[in-house]
Amino acid sequence: MIVWVNGAFGAGKTSAARELIELIPNSTLFDPEVIGGGLHELLPAKRLAEVSDYQDLPLWRRLVVDTAAALLAEVGGVLVVPMTLLRQDYRDEIFGGLASRRIAVRHVVLTPDETILRERISGRPLPDLPEGDTRVRQWSFDHIEPYRAALAGWLGADAHRIDTGALTPCETAERIADAVRTGAASVCDIVQTPEPTAETLAAGVLLFDERDRVLLVDPTYKAGWEFPGGVVEPGEAPARAGMREVAEETGIQLAQAPRLLVADWEPPRPPGYGGMRFLFDGGRLDSAEARQMLLPGPELRDCRFVTEEEAARLLPSVRYERLRWALRARERGVTLYLEAGVPVGPE
Repeated sequence: MIVWVNGAFGAGKTSAARELIELIPNSTLFDPEVIGGGLHELLPAKRLAEVSDYQDLPLWRRLVVDTAAALLAEVGGVLVVPMTLLRQDYRDEIFGGLASRRIAVRHVVLTPDETILRERISGRPLPDLPEGDTRVRQWSFDHIEPYRAALAGWLGADAHRIDTGALTPCETAERIADAVRTGAASVCDIVQTPEPTAETLAAGVLLFDERDRVLLVDPTYKAGWEFPGGVVEPGEAPARAGMREVAEETGIQLAQAPRLLVADWEPPRPPGYGGMRFLFDGGRLDSAEARQMLLPGPELRDCRFVTEEEAARLLPSVRYERLRWALRARERGVTLYLEAGVPVGPE
């Protein structure tokens, strides 16, 4: 299990976490700041200059998941993680990755008043760096507003709140431990999708609106936009898997098995294993059907109907190429076989 202690900079996460490991038996402190510091030493300066926060590095988010899983495999018990997460998509990616390893996360957010936050940031010791005082303090102040917005939205709904304005770190730790013990800080409702250990078979379904725009979805359990669909279970027909996934993700029940548009062999790209990817034509939804989609939910954060040009900006290149050829196949009434997104044989 992981106890994730969230909150704005200056909320007292690290101090409370150090006290918390004394209260929870067989617990270990894991501060993902260490990974951020390591990446500053490992990555080229050009890559680091492309982001303003190491959390924006996909490598950091993956390493947080991998390191937490490795630590738990090594020491067992409970990991206490003091780390600010203000972006819902990053929370979903990290917590979803942990859920895929069958690691439960109990999410707590520390919520002192803004005046207290500002006082703590102003009085916080800072590294001895040139202009470090001004730069680091301003960076912390700049993140108060994103914290407030997150707390008013997804963060406030997802995490168990503890007002630490009048609490010492020890008292805060006692409140967290009690919330974990009683279940007040419940396990986060993140879809558990096990990471593959070999090539996989996946089925996606293209759904269109009355303007012939295609539906894309934003899954909670991984980064990036995707088509409705998922991994085909053992013994399951791919078309039926696509229908099942559409129903689970959107609430839409397809009346009949969809027609295959493309079969695309995706080569392995470590750490991914690749495999066969099918895209089916789920047909056109009328406006009433589109309004019935069940969002948001445990599997999807968002969805939208997009043009092909808009899809090119949202999708990773490998998925966009698959979509592009699926749309051509739909126009021609044919089925295409692809390898790595490129047609093989007659088009």
